[in-house]
Amino acid sequence: MTQVLAAYEALIAAGELKRDPDQAAAAARLDTLATELSATPKRGSVLWRMLGRAPEPPKGVYLWGGVGRGKSMLMDLFYDHVPVRRKRRVHFHAFMQEVHARIHAERAKESGDPIAPVAAALVGETRLLAFDEMVINNSADAMVLSRLFTAMMERGLTVVATSNRPPADLYKDGLNREHFLPFIDLIEARMDVRPLNGPTDYRRDRLGRMDTWLTPNGTQTTQALSAAFFRLTDFAVEDRAHVPTCEVEIGDTRTMHVPKCLKGVGVFSFKRLCGEARGAPDYLAIARKFHTVIIVGIPRLGPENRNEAARFVTLIDALYELKVKLLAGADAEPDDLYTRGDGAFEFERTASRLNEMRSEAYMELGHGASE
Repeated sequence: MTQVLAAYEALIAAGELKRDPDQAAAAARLDTLATELSATPKRGSVLWRMLGRAPEPPKGVYLWGGVGRGKSMLMDLFYDHVPVRRKRRVHFHAFMQEVHARIHAERAKESGDPIAPVAAALVGETRLLAFDEMVINNSADAMVLSRLFTAMMERGLTVVATSNRPPADLYKDGLNREHFLPFIDLIEARMDVRPLNGPTDYRRDRLGRMDTWLTPNGTQTTQALSAAFFRLTDFAVEDRAHVPTCEVEIGDTRTMHVPKCLKGVGVFSFKRLCGEARGAPDYLAIARKFHTVIIVGIPRLGPENRNEAARFVTLIDALYELKVKLLAGADAEPDDLYTRGDGAFEFERTASRLNEMRSEAYMELGHGASE
C-alpha cells in the first residue's frame, strides 16, 4: 500500500468519509497506478535507449459518476501522493484551449500535420496528465482528441480523468460524432474505467443545513455564498485570486464568460445573467454545464426592470427543469421579490419554484433528473 491508499483510509478513520465500495476500489486502483508510475523507467534511461522509444506507459484510470461522489477527492489524493516529477493536473477545457493554440501555431509553420509535434511537445513536458471533469461539448475538440491522445499515449503518457459521464456517453448526440468514436475506444483500451455511484453526496453534505436563498444582499450574504463555493469545489480559500474562469458555449456562434467556474459550479451576477439581452438558449446552456449555480445581487423586481424579470423567469425555468442546484443572494424572499406591476401574478409560479428549489427533496435530485 502506497501513500494514496493510506491517505484514503486516514480520511475514513477520521470520519471525513463514509466507507464506500466503489470509492475503496477506485482508491486501491489509483494506489496501484502510483506504484506502477514510480517503477516506470525514467526518461532517457538505459531501457529507453535499448528500446529506442518510450516504454509502454501504465494504464490510466477514468473515474465517472454523479455529482459529489468523491471523484475529485480521489484525484486530489492520487495527484498529491504519486511520486512523479513530470506531472500535471489541469481542467480539461483549459487543456484543450492550450492544445488548439499549439495546433494553430504549428499550422502557421506550414510544416505538415500539426498533431505529431504538438503531442511530442506535450509529452516532453509531462508523463502524467490528470484531468478533472472530462466533458466534450464542441466539434473542434472532438475532431482532434483521438489522434492527439493516441499519439501522446504512444509516447509514454498516462492519463487519469474524472467525468460525470461514462465514456460511451461523451459527446453524445454531438455533430459528426462518428469522428469522435475512436477516442471512446481509446479510453476503454488505455484506461481502467471505474464507476463511482455510491449513496453519499459529499457536496450536499458540505452545505449542511445552509439555506440556499440568502437575504438581504450585502457583505454577509456575499461572504456566505463565497464560503459555499469553496466548500463545494474543494478550492483553497487562500488561492481565491486564482479561481478558474471558463466560457459557456451558446450554440455555435456565441460564448458567455463565467468569472468563477470549477467542478460544475458556476458563479454569476444577476446583472450578467439578466441585465443583458439573453434568452432560453443561454440559460439552457448554463443549466446543462453546471450542476450548481450561484447568483449574487438579485434585486427586487417590478415595472422598472420588467425585462430583467422576464429573463429571470426563463432562467429559473431552465435551472428547475434540469434540477440545477441554486444558491442565491437577493433583496427579498421569493414570495416578496416581485409583488407589483405587470408580471407579478405570473411570477407567483417562479416564486413557488424558487421555494421548492430550497427544499431537501429538490437538493437530493441529481442534475438533469426528470420530474
